[in-house]
Amino acid sequence: MKDFIIPDADYGTPAARSDVQVSLTIDGTPVTVPQGTSVMRAAAMAGVKIPKLCATDSVAAFGSCRLCLVEIEGRRGTPASCTTPVADGMAVQTQNAKLAKLRRGVMELYISDHPLDCLTCAANGDCELQDMAGVVGLRDVRYGPGDNHFQTRSDSVENARYIPKDDSNPYFSYDPAKCIVCSRCVRACEEVQGTFALTITGKGFDSRVASGAGVDFMASDCVSCGACVQACPTDTLQEKSIIDMGQPDHAVITTCAYCGVGCSFRAEMKGDTVVRMVPWKNGKANRGHSCVKGRFAWGYATHADRVLSPMIRDAITDPWREVSWDQALAFAATRLRAIQAQHGVGAIGGITSSRCTNEETFLVQKMIRSVFGNNNVDTCARVCHSPTGYGLKTTFGTSAGTQDFDSVEQADVVMVIGANPTDGHPVFASRLKKRLRQGARLIVIDPRRIDLVRSPHVAAAHHLALTPGTNVAVLSAMAHVIVTEGLVDQDFIATRCDIDAFQDWAGFIADPRHSPEATQMLTGVPSHELRAAARLYATGGNGAIYYGLGVTEHSQGSTTVMAIANLAMATGNIGRPGVGVNPLRGQNNVQGACDMGSFPHELPGYRHIHDDPTREVFQQIWGVTLDNEPGLRIPNMLDAAVGGTFRGLYVQGEDILQSDPDTRHVAAGLAAMDCVIVHDLFLNETANYAHVFLPGSSFLEKDGTFTNAERRINRVRAVMAPKAGLADWQVTQALANAMGAGWDYSHPSQVMDEVAATTPSFSNVSYDLLDREGSVQWPCNGDAPTGTPVMHMDGFVRGKGNFVVTEYIPTDEKTGPHFPLLLTTGRILSQYNVGAQTRRTENVIWHDQDVLEIHPHDAEQRGLRTGDWVRLASRSGETTLRAQITDRVAPGVVYTTFHHPDTQANVVTSDHSDWATNCPEYKVTAVQVSPSNGPSDWQRAYAEQTARARRIIPAAE
Repeated sequence: MKDFIIPDADYGTPAARSDVQVSLTIDGTPVTVPQGTSVMRAAAMAGVKIPKLCATDSVAAFGSCRLCLVEIEGRRGTPASCTTPVADGMAVQTQNAKLAKLRRGVMELYISDHPLDCLTCAANGDCELQDMAGVVGLRDVRYGPGDNHFQTRSDSVENARYIPKDDSNPYFSYDPAKCIVCSRCVRACEEVQGTFALTITGKGFDSRVASGAGVDFMASDCVSCGACVQACPTDTLQEKSIIDMGQPDHAVITTCAYCGVGCSFRAEMKGDTVVRMVPWKNGKANRGHSCVKGRFAWGYATHADRVLSPMIRDAITDPWREVSWDQALAFAATRLRAIQAQHGVGAIGGITSSRCTNEETFLVQKMIRSVFGNNNVDTCARVCHSPTGYGLKTTFGTSAGTQDFDSVEQADVVMVIGANPTDGHPVFASRLKKRLRQGARLIVIDPRRIDLVRSPHVAAAHHLALTPGTNVAVLSAMAHVIVTEGLVDQDFIATRCDIDAFQDWAGFIADPRHSPEATQMLTGVPSHELRAAARLYATGGNGAIYYGLGVTEHSQGSTTVMAIANLAMATGNIGRPGVGVNPLRGQNNVQGACDMGSFPHELPGYRHIHDDPTREVFQQIWGVTLDNEPGLRIPNMLDAAVGGTFRGLYVQGEDILQSDPDTRHVAAGLAAMDCVIVHDLFLNETANYAHVFLPGSSFLEKDGTFTNAERRINRVRAVMAPKAGLADWQVTQALANAMGAGWDYSHPSQVMDEVAATTPSFSNVSYDLLDREGSVQWPCNGDAPTGTPVMHMDGFVRGKGNFVVTEYIPTDEKTGPHFPLLLTTGRILSQYNVGAQTRRTENVIWHDQDVLEIHPHDAEQRGLRTGDWVRLASRSGETTLRAQITDRVAPGVVYTTFHHPDTQANVVTSDHSDWATNCPEYKVTAVQVSPSNGPSDWQRAYAEQTARARRIIPAAE
């Protein structure tokens, strides 16, 4: 029964990285393995399983359990196979009477201090201690009752060594009575996650795992990534879902639907019920690791708030009426066509989602272009990373990052700009921290002191705490140092870049006005610190840049991306492992939403709608004539709605009322429309203004693909049937057909085949290839049939790298007497985007409300203490939330998150946006903070309106 799920192979110790091969014999069988391989791993590779308890291939060998003893010809004793490296000519014996006796003796000692409750233990069927007892042939234990850690009382006396179970964490329990002190959990927390939250206390027989100095797991530094639970060989650390439901009976490999890392998971099931999500060891993005969201926060998929019936209403003041799919689709189609008949073909449009699959996104933009008959398609991906597309396409020739995540393992200097990986991209952050502990140097450019600046065993060499809105000035000053001090890579520039463009840029950047000394007052960054950081990046070896929304969500977002590209080219840090320019995408399919043609001016593959040959490719396959004029972006749609010319909107998997800037303007635009269709899991904030609600599918109900931040196309596989009856791609097809399309897709693989037929960078992608390879990174075509891990290795996609002059232009958002502070926004580890998913999980225990971080100096001036209600006001609006006094932010800067709709942080953000892409300037808002007595009048009115908007009349029985 214990083999009902085939586990991922565990070779006992990590793989050795060596080109030198070593030959030996194991039990008489010749084996050849890389130099540095352990005897245990070599044996496993040869199909010989050596008993083990403290060893697992996700952490370094430890050699504490003494169960993996072997004999080696010519050596004395019985060394541990996990800590013994192979050698040429070595002859290893893994099985004989002497070893068997020793192993049984070791197991007796373990079992003598372990409760024998195997039949009722939650780990029954998945316990390595139980397995090893069977492997070594243990039949009885010679040691009688004595001192132990598992009995609560002994001879009616309270057992001082017994420690009660710790159930403080919502997702897993810790039972010290079952701990064998193998240290696997401690090592996983250190080596895999990098948090160092666990330790071993006591000595000898009194040794036990502890989550800090006398505190439980919830009060400790534990981030609930699950690495310790996964490493534990017994029931000591156990998922509560396993305790409640028992062991799973089958597993499906799929992809996480949270951030842009794109972690692969084994969804372990009982029937169509998920028992647990286990990070897949063969996942190329996460390499067997996970975070609290992907590992545990999947319960929203079956939450009671899920809306499973289509609903319609004539006016947004009416209650919802549950109807059939046919009724809802006919209602929506009729309204949309009526709008077009009265107001014109361009009076309707749609928004794709960065949370939906590539296939679903492709169909939405296809429906808008070929069925609606216009190009009024946009996406939340433009609201976060469109400057990445513009900036990297202009400089490098392609709209995506350059590296795979494995590349960070070869970086010598890492620059993190406007990103908070430990909160926003935690699995990548763990890999980054591991590299930093190995000696790589870190530069952080961020107004806020993020965790990477200083955390256990990791510290930034330089933290450039710039004034929000001065990214371009800081990067220009760094480039000035590199150019004027002769630190450019002349060979790279001469062979790989446009010389004329470089010379123009170098002349511009060498101007003394760009020097660190000249810009210091503007940026707030000390000139000596900036110079040192620039020199480190230029001379420290392989230099890699990772950036996030703190780069793109500015009025100069595109300029900043180009400034980053300029730095990388000037120093030759492009085109090999360990370097590159890498945008950290915020949602699971931001990259894919862009790839699939979600912008009003671009067809799939980033090809402009004006291009006649490109348009002809789609016209031939779709059988329609496409409009050659770009359509409306979301802000244009809302402006036109207020103006009366845009009247209908289809929104798939996106909540623009909560996520887009200037909430009041968004609400006004939605309220002015005649037909708003929301296609989602829950009645979100946008649905307050909707006339049609189409139930969506969670990632557990989807077949398709996501494309992560490293351009990796990963399969998403359904583990249960769509709870509302239709998958999201089927809903879009049904709506298109209700409007006369005549589509006949029967599976998402056919949609991907159409993507491949129309999009050169995807031309070799198919489900067969993905199932065979696990995942691939585009471009995946005839030149790269299994994908491209590192871009621009032999030359840039555009030919020669293009240096662009990046003039700093101050934002129009100014501080002043009435609004003296600058607000910037971000995310927190436990929550995701607008919180629609994570707020419906136990993750709220860590972050149940948005708070405003404010520096002690600014708080003292306003008479504020942590926990006080504060009014946060800008030129656009105001809201209230509680204060958190911290020196993470600099004086004059405040910070909040946007995960909770009752805060509605975007009610205060402005309508300023990036000059090239209209990406909103979320990161710079002039505000005032003052004491408050609680929620604002606007918040109270909004709550009342939301309650009215969510009334539902059930369908007649």
